[in-house]
Amino acid sequence: MIDNVLMHTHLGATMPLVTRGKVRDLYRVDGSTLLFVTTDRISAHDRIMGNGIPNKGSLLCLMTARWFEILSEAISGLQTHFITLDLPAQIPADAREQYQDRCMQVRELEIFKIEAIVRGYITGSAWSSYEKDGTVCGIEIPPGLRESEAFPLGPLYTPSTKAEQGAHDENIHPDKAAEIVGAKYARPIEELALSLYKHAAAYAYERGIIIADTKFEFGLDKETDQVVLVDEVLTPDSSRFWLADTYKIGEAQSSFDKQHLRDWLTSQGLKGKEGVRMPDDIVAKTEEKYREAYERLAGKKLAATS
Repeated sequence: MIDNVLMHTHLGATMPLVTRGKVRDLYRVDGSTLLFVTTDRISAHDRIMGNGIPNKGSLLCLMTARWFEILSEAISGLQTHFITLDLPAQIPADAREQYQDRCMQVRELEIFKIEAIVRGYITGSAWSSYEKDGTVCGIEIPPGLRESEAFPLGPLYTPSTKAEQGAHDENIHPDKAAEIVGAKYARPIEELALSLYKHAAAYAYERGIIIADTKFEFGLDKETDQVVLVDEVLTPDSSRFWLADTYKIGEAQSSFDKQHLRDWLTSQGLKGKEGVRMPDDIVAKTEEKYREAYERLAGKKLAATS
């Protein structure tokens, strides 16, 4: 693996480009298989930064693959879109080292147009909403909770819409999510999201990490009519990870995600601006946080660079 920063992929000459996201580029391998390429791009406040984070793509890709393995062992019958980390033959020989460990071949599925967010602890926008009117995404929450406290009745399912790139997702009530995905699939999605969170939270806590909240995405296997876990899973980009040793109810927590990047952008008056270049110290701190999360959860260090 090369210790460099991959901001842009250039595989269109060998595979059709399907779409570019904020972090991932998606290519078509064949009629039923897609290639997820996780770049080192990083976004904050729905804007992509002008420079990237070394090794971030590999850390996210390998962490997701490890979670697919862990969760498939924990939940009988769990279906995921994951096929292999092996590179497809279409990637040229002189590019294979650069793309190794940041690519995932997956099954092409119909994607449900919601994000299945599960919150175990009250923080972020949930805390702001609760302070305002005692609810989270329209759900009544018992009074008396303090910031960063676990929800007393267990994890909360609070879905959101899937906005187009550059737009903001909208938190919605589970009843609204059911209207979007259909009543037939709403309950299985909710139950699976909560089960995934509970298993992952227990696994992470044993390794010193609290998963405060996370988002899952699901697709539909039309041949079997099964709900399938897709996209990235339980990474610092899709989750809020806290250090268990320093956890303290009643205040905001230090995290393994990009909150310090968001804080820096806000302090510099750069929030919401496109193409901002991060200074070296912010880049280094972000890479350190992503790496520590991976090493704690995967139980191994990232492979040495070539």
